[in-house]
Amino acid sequence: MEFGLEEAEKANKPLFNEFIKILFLTKGSVLDLEFNHYELARDTVFFIGPGQWFRVKDPMSAGILLSYNRDFYCIEIHDKEVACDGILYHNVFEVPFVELDSAQSGLYGKIFEEMKEELAEKDFVMEEMLRVLLKQIIIRSTRMWKKGKEGLAGQDAAEVDIIRKFSQLIDRYFKTKHAVADYAEMLNMTPKALSKRIAQVSSVTPNDLIKERILLEAKRLLAHTEMTVKEVGYALGYEDPAYFVRFFTNSAECSPLDFRKKFHRF
Repeated sequence: MEFGLEEAEKANKPLFNEFIKILFLTKGSVLDLEFNHYELARDTVFFIGPGQWFRVKDPMSAGILLSYNRDFYCIEIHDKEVACDGILYHNVFEVPFVELDSAQSGLYGKIFEEMKEELAEKDFVMEEMLRVLLKQIIIRSTRMWKKGKEGLAGQDAAEVDIIRKFSQLIDRYFKTKHAVADYAEMLNMTPKALSKRIAQVSSVTPNDLIKERILLEAKRLLAHTEMTVKEVGYALGYEDPAYFVRFFTNSAECSPLDFRKKFHRF
Protein backbone atom coordinates (compact mmCIF):
# COMPACT_ATOMS: atom_id res chain seq x y z
CA MET A 1 0.00 0.00 0.00
CA GLU A 2 2.82 2.45 0.72
CA PHE A 3 4.26 3.83 -2.48
CA GLY A 4 6.62 6.20 -4.23
CA LEU A 5 6.38 7.86 -7.63
CA GLU A 6 6.95 4.63 -9.56
CA GLU A 7 4.19 2.74 -7.74
CA ALA A 8 1.78 5.65 -8.14
CA GLU A 9 2.40 5.72 -11.89
CA LYS A 10 1.64 1.98 -12.14
CA ALA A 11 -1.81 2.66 -10.68
CA ASN A 12 -2.70 4.52 -13.90
CA LYS A 13 -2.09 1.50 -16.11
CA PRO A 14 -5.11 0.05 -17.99
CA LEU A 15 -5.12 -2.95 -15.65
CA PHE A 16 -6.15 -0.69 -12.75
CA ASN A 17 -8.37 1.68 -14.74
CA GLU A 18 -11.65 0.28 -13.40
CA PHE A 19 -10.47 0.11 -9.80
CA ILE A 20 -11.77 2.46 -7.13
CA LYS A 21 -8.93 4.15 -5.27
CA ILE A 22 -8.31 5.93 -1.98
CA LEU A 23 -5.11 7.97 -1.96
CA PHE A 24 -3.63 9.21 1.32
CA LEU A 25 -0.83 11.76 0.85
CA THR A 26 1.25 13.41 3.53
CA LYS A 27 1.72 17.15 4.02
CA GLY A 28 4.02 18.64 1.38
CA SER A 29 3.10 16.15 -1.33
CA VAL A 30 2.32 17.40 -4.85
CA LEU A 31 -0.46 15.86 -6.93
CA ASP A 32 -2.08 16.33 -10.33
CA LEU A 33 -5.59 14.84 -10.44
CA GLU A 34 -8.11 15.31 -13.26
CA PHE A 35 -6.18 18.35 -14.59
CA ASN A 36 -6.20 19.98 -11.15
CA HIS A 37 -2.95 20.70 -9.30
CA TYR A 38 -2.59 20.25 -5.53
CA GLU A 39 0.26 21.22 -3.21
CA LEU A 40 -0.77 19.81 0.14
CA ALA A 41 -0.57 21.92 3.27
CA ARG A 42 -1.99 19.05 5.38
CA ASP A 43 -2.23 15.28 5.22
CA THR A 44 -5.06 14.66 2.74
CA VAL A 45 -7.21 11.78 1.51
CA PHE A 46 -8.44 11.78 -2.12
CA PHE A 47 -11.21 9.59 -3.52
CA ILE A 48 -10.48 8.53 -7.09
CA GLY A 49 -13.08 6.80 -9.21
CA PRO A 50 -12.65 4.46 -12.19
CA GLY A 51 -11.10 6.17 -15.20
CA GLN A 52 -9.68 9.09 -13.24
CA TRP A 53 -5.99 9.73 -13.87
CA PHE A 54 -3.56 11.11 -11.29
CA ARG A 55 0.15 11.75 -10.96
CA VAL A 56 2.14 12.24 -7.77
CA LYS A 57 4.77 14.71 -8.90
CA ASP A 58 7.27 15.60 -6.20
CA PRO A 59 10.01 13.04 -5.34
CA MET A 60 9.38 13.83 -1.68
CA SER A 61 5.67 12.97 -1.96
CA ALA A 62 4.68 9.99 0.15
CA GLY A 63 1.54 8.18 1.09
CA ILE A 64 -0.66 5.13 0.89
CA LEU A 65 -2.81 3.92 -2.00
CA LEU A 66 -5.78 1.56 -1.61
CA SER A 67 -7.21 0.02 -4.78
CA TYR A 68 -10.29 -2.21 -4.87
CA ASN A 69 -13.06 -3.22 -7.25
CA ARG A 70 -16.84 -3.27 -6.92
CA ASP A 71 -16.86 -7.02 -6.25
CA PHE A 72 -14.74 -6.47 -3.14
CA TYR A 73 -16.72 -3.59 -1.66
CA CYS A 74 -20.07 -2.32 -2.82
CA ILE A 75 -23.21 -1.63 -0.81
CA GLU A 76 -26.04 -1.39 -3.29
CA ILE A 77 -29.12 -0.94 -1.11
CA HIS A 78 -28.18 0.12 2.42
CA ASP A 79 -25.82 2.90 3.47
CA LYS A 80 -26.08 4.63 0.09
CA GLU A 81 -23.79 7.48 1.06
CA VAL A 82 -20.87 5.12 1.68
CA ALA A 83 -21.44 2.68 -1.18
CA CYS A 84 -19.43 2.40 -4.40
CA ASP A 85 -21.77 5.06 -5.77
CA GLY A 86 -21.69 7.17 -2.62
CA ILE A 87 -21.15 10.91 -2.54
CA LEU A 88 -17.36 10.57 -2.53
CA TYR A 89 -17.48 8.98 -5.99
CA HIS A 90 -19.21 9.87 -9.28
CA ASN A 91 -19.15 13.45 -8.02
CA VAL A 92 -19.63 15.97 -10.84
CA PHE A 93 -19.49 18.92 -8.48
CA GLU A 94 -15.81 18.56 -7.57
CA VAL A 95 -12.97 16.13 -6.84
CA PRO A 96 -13.76 14.95 -3.29
CA PHE A 97 -10.96 15.05 -0.73
CA VAL A 98 -10.65 15.60 3.00
CA GLU A 99 -7.84 17.37 4.82
CA LEU A 100 -6.83 15.82 8.13
CA ASP A 101 -5.65 17.35 11.36
CA SER A 102 -2.96 15.53 13.37
CA ALA A 103 -5.45 13.48 15.40
CA GLN A 104 -7.42 12.42 12.33
CA SER A 105 -4.23 11.60 10.47
CA GLY A 106 -3.08 9.43 13.35
CA LEU A 107 -6.41 7.59 13.38
CA TYR A 108 -6.23 6.91 9.65
CA GLY A 109 -2.65 5.75 10.10
CA LYS A 110 -3.81 3.16 12.65
CA ILE A 111 -6.48 1.90 10.24
CA PHE A 112 -3.89 1.54 7.47
CA GLU A 113 -1.62 -0.37 9.85
CA GLU A 114 -4.49 -2.73 10.75
CA MET A 115 -5.02 -3.31 7.03
CA LYS A 116 -1.37 -4.25 6.57
CA GLU A 117 -1.59 -6.65 9.51
CA GLU A 118 -4.73 -8.26 8.07
CA LEU A 119 -3.06 -8.71 4.68
CA ALA A 120 -0.32 -10.65 6.43
CA GLU A 121 -2.81 -12.98 8.15
CA LYS A 122 -4.15 -14.54 4.91
CA ASP A 123 -6.88 -16.44 6.75
CA PHE A 124 -10.51 -17.00 5.75
CA VAL A 125 -11.79 -13.83 7.50
CA MET A 126 -9.11 -11.52 6.11
CA GLU A 127 -11.26 -10.10 3.31
CA GLU A 128 -14.17 -9.39 5.63
CA MET A 129 -11.90 -7.58 8.09
CA LEU A 130 -10.44 -5.51 5.26
CA ARG A 131 -13.96 -4.53 4.18
CA VAL A 132 -14.78 -3.43 7.73
CA LEU A 133 -11.65 -1.27 7.89
CA LEU A 134 -12.28 0.15 4.42
CA LYS A 135 -15.82 1.06 5.41
CA GLN A 136 -14.45 2.90 8.47
CA ILE A 137 -12.32 5.08 6.19
CA ILE A 138 -15.22 5.81 3.85
CA ILE A 139 -17.69 6.59 6.65
CA ARG A 140 -15.28 8.89 8.51
CA SER A 141 -14.30 10.65 5.29
CA THR A 142 -17.93 11.06 4.18
CA ARG A 143 -18.78 12.69 7.51
CA MET A 144 -15.83 15.08 7.29
CA TRP A 145 -16.52 15.96 3.68
CA LYS A 146 -20.19 16.71 4.36
CA LYS A 147 -19.33 18.91 7.38
CA GLY A 148 -17.17 21.01 5.09
CA LYS A 149 -20.08 21.60 2.71
CA GLU A 150 -22.50 24.15 4.11
CA GLY A 151 -25.19 23.34 1.55
CA LEU A 152 -25.10 19.60 2.21
CA ALA A 153 -24.81 19.94 5.97
CA GLY A 154 -28.19 21.66 6.11
CA GLN A 155 -30.01 19.13 3.92
CA ASP A 156 -32.03 16.14 5.08
CA ALA A 157 -31.25 12.65 3.81
CA ALA A 158 -33.86 12.76 1.03
CA GLU A 159 -32.48 16.01 -0.37
CA VAL A 160 -28.91 14.75 -0.27
CA ASP A 161 -30.03 11.56 -2.02
CA ILE A 162 -31.52 13.56 -4.92
CA ILE A 163 -28.29 15.53 -5.32
CA ARG A 164 -26.28 12.30 -5.20
CA LYS A 165 -28.53 10.63 -7.77
CA PHE A 166 -28.28 13.63 -10.11
CA SER A 167 -24.49 13.45 -9.93
CA GLN A 168 -24.58 9.70 -10.63
CA LEU A 169 -26.93 10.13 -13.58
CA ILE A 170 -24.70 12.73 -15.20
CA ASP A 171 -21.67 10.49 -14.75
CA ARG A 172 -23.57 7.60 -16.36
CA TYR A 173 -25.37 9.32 -19.24
CA PHE A 174 -23.39 12.47 -20.14
CA LYS A 175 -22.25 10.95 -23.45
CA THR A 176 -25.80 10.62 -24.76
CA LYS A 177 -27.94 13.02 -22.71
CA HIS A 178 -26.90 16.66 -22.85
CA ALA A 179 -30.12 18.40 -21.71
CA VAL A 180 -31.20 19.21 -18.14
CA ALA A 181 -34.72 18.03 -19.00
CA ASP A 182 -33.42 14.49 -19.58
CA TYR A 183 -32.07 14.27 -16.03
CA ALA A 184 -35.07 16.00 -14.47
CA GLU A 185 -37.34 13.41 -16.10
CA MET A 186 -35.26 10.53 -14.71
CA LEU A 187 -35.58 12.14 -11.26
CA ASN A 188 -39.35 12.64 -11.68
CA MET A 189 -39.21 16.42 -11.35
CA THR A 190 -39.27 19.50 -13.55
CA PRO A 191 -36.08 21.15 -14.81
CA LYS A 192 -36.96 24.20 -12.70
CA ALA A 193 -37.30 22.10 -9.54
CA LEU A 194 -34.01 20.36 -10.25
CA SER A 195 -32.25 23.68 -10.77
CA LYS A 196 -33.63 24.90 -7.44
CA ARG A 197 -32.33 21.81 -5.63
CA ILE A 198 -28.86 22.12 -7.13
CA ALA A 199 -28.71 25.84 -6.34
CA GLN A 200 -28.90 24.92 -2.64
CA VAL A 201 -25.48 23.26 -2.78
CA SER A 202 -23.72 24.74 -5.81
CA SER A 203 -23.33 28.04 -7.64
CA VAL A 204 -23.04 26.03 -10.87
CA THR A 205 -26.24 25.31 -12.81
CA PRO A 206 -27.32 21.78 -13.80
CA ASN A 207 -26.62 22.63 -17.44
CA ASP A 208 -23.10 23.77 -16.57
CA LEU A 209 -22.51 20.58 -14.56
CA ILE A 210 -23.46 18.46 -17.57
CA LYS A 211 -21.19 20.47 -19.87
CA GLU A 212 -18.31 20.32 -17.37
CA ARG A 213 -18.58 16.52 -17.22
CA ILE A 214 -18.52 16.33 -21.04
CA LEU A 215 -15.51 18.65 -21.11
CA LEU A 216 -13.66 16.57 -18.51
CA GLU A 217 -14.15 13.40 -20.54
CA ALA A 218 -13.02 15.17 -23.69
CA LYS A 219 -9.85 16.24 -21.88
CA ARG A 220 -9.25 12.67 -20.67
CA LEU A 221 -9.62 11.23 -24.18
CA LEU A 222 -7.41 13.90 -25.73
CA ALA A 223 -4.72 13.49 -23.09
CA HIS A 224 -4.72 9.72 -22.59
CA THR A 225 -5.76 8.14 -25.92
CA GLU A 226 -4.85 8.32 -29.60
CA MET A 227 -8.42 9.11 -30.68
CA THR A 228 -8.75 11.91 -33.23
CA VAL A 229 -10.64 15.08 -32.30
CA LYS A 230 -13.47 13.91 -34.56
CA GLU A 231 -13.59 10.53 -32.82
CA VAL A 232 -13.63 12.18 -29.40
CA GLY A 233 -16.58 14.34 -30.48
CA TYR A 234 -18.51 11.31 -31.75
CA ALA A 235 -17.78 9.40 -28.53
CA LEU A 236 -19.35 12.24 -26.55
CA GLY A 237 -22.50 12.48 -28.65
CA TYR A 238 -21.54 15.26 -31.07
CA GLU A 239 -22.40 14.32 -34.65
CA ASP A 240 -21.01 17.60 -35.99
CA PRO A 241 -17.22 17.75 -35.39
CA ALA A 242 -17.17 21.53 -35.90
CA TYR A 243 -19.79 21.98 -33.17
CA PHE A 244 -17.72 19.86 -30.77
CA VAL A 245 -14.58 21.90 -31.53
CA ARG A 246 -16.47 25.14 -30.82
CA PHE A 247 -17.87 23.70 -27.58
CA PHE A 248 -14.44 22.56 -26.41
CA THR A 249 -12.66 25.77 -27.42
CA ASN A 250 -15.21 27.99 -25.70
CA SER A 251 -15.20 25.85 -22.54
CA ALA A 252 -11.48 25.12 -22.23
CA GLU A 253 -10.26 28.42 -23.70
CA CYS A 254 -8.04 26.53 -26.13
CA SER A 255 -8.62 24.25 -29.09
CA PRO A 256 -8.67 20.45 -28.72
CA LEU A 257 -5.39 20.21 -30.64
CA ASP A 258 -3.68 22.81 -28.45
CA PHE A 259 -4.92 21.00 -25.35
CA ARG A 260 -3.55 17.70 -26.66
CA LYS A 261 -0.15 19.23 -27.34
CA LYS A 262 0.04 20.34 -23.72
CA PHE A 263 -1.21 17.20 -21.97
CA HIS A 264 -0.86 14.21 -24.31
CA ARG A 265 0.92 11.33 -22.56
CA PHE A 266 1.76 9.12 -25.59
